Amino acid sequence: MALKIGPIAVDPPVVLAPMAGVTNSAFRRLCRSYGAGLYVSEMVSARALVEAWARPALQGGRSGRRSTRMASFADDEPCRSIQLYGVDPLVVGEAVRRLVDGQGADHVDLNFGCPAPKVTRKGGGSALPVHGILFARVVAAAVRAACAVPVTVKMRIGLDDTHRTSVAAGLAAEGEGAAAVALHARTAEQLYSGAADWTAVGELKAAVTTVPVLGNGDIWEAADALRMMASTGCDGVVVGRGCLGRPWLFGDLAAAFSGRAVAPPPALGAVVEVLRTHARLLCDLLGEEAGCRDIRKHVSWYLTGYPAGGERRRQLAQVSTLAELDAALDQLDPAVTLPPGGQRLRRGHTSGPRPVHLPEGWLTTTDDPAPPAGADAFSVVSGG
Repeated sequence: MALKIGPIAVDPPVVLAPMAGVTNSAFRRLCRSYGAGLYVSEMVSARALVEAWARPALQGGRSGRRSTRMASFADDEPCRSIQLYGVDPLVVGEAVRRLVDGQGADHVDLNFGCPAPKVTRKGGGSALPVHGILFARVVAAAVRAACAVPVTVKMRIGLDDTHRTSVAAGLAAEGEGAAAVALHARTAEQLYSGAADWTAVGELKAAVTTVPVLGNGDIWEAADALRMMASTGCDGVVVGRGCLGRPWLFGDLAAAFSGRAVAPPPALGAVVEVLRTHARLLCDLLGEEAGCRDIRKHVSWYLTGYPAGGERRRQLAQVSTLAELDAALDQLDPAVTLPPGGQRLRRGHTSGPRPVHLPEGWLTTTDDPAPPAGADAFSVVSGG
């Protein structure tokens, strides 16, 4: 059941959703160890990348270093996939060109689904599709700059139930040459609350007929992916929060798509070993101090549903060295199992609903093709 995104074969048809602060090369490597798929990097700002590349001195600053690190790939990654955020077609096009020519990117995904206020109040993320002309120009600029490298689009149903844009945006992306479109089946207003509306994925699939349509939202177990594809007709799935603290979900998905039995949830001892591996990969990537800080947020996800004890959880959330992490993990009972239904406990963001923050007058100027002022000013690289 292979999925084709341009020249890239994705078998099983499973994509790791880009998640800020999570899907770095360490986590991608860990997930990839369980099965094939397409593993996408964290979202990177097109403007930040262009600024850093245009003025190398900026790379010495915190923002420049972080952006260029996020846009880098490990040597063993079979497909270099990156998600990009931007509002200005010129900036997005330049960022894509440099990612393809200079970084060797094999796939570029455009983020039109992020509901974070710092993104939507500049007209980006899930705010952009309501400005249909500008949206189409951003996609077209990316496709032109990428040449043979496939560009895909990820979006939400719309701003809210009154402004549902996914079908129109999907058709526009298809028309501008996008290689696939993915839909997180919630509105921006919902954030991460409520249930994903899989019927919206089916509506998008019925409309977009020449490129693959992928569904995202509420895939907590492998069986959910099969149900989504059966009920919507979509060509593949995008997995986000369901794999937090559960990278073996990709192994479950590989088994399910091949018709093999899915293994039961692992006992706590097996979970602990995966957590140790994850921590060491992070330390290899970031250094021990930063890697141990980063693993802290993952600890609660790995232990979700397991009766590990509040004191032990607090101790693990404060580790600063691998030795401290190992010592605390050694105190957990490896025989403890996950209670029935524990794999469906939600991880990651649970906030919402909340009104969407938009640029002033955004909904009264939807035909305006110009990027909002200050969103992605290209002058930062063209004047000096």
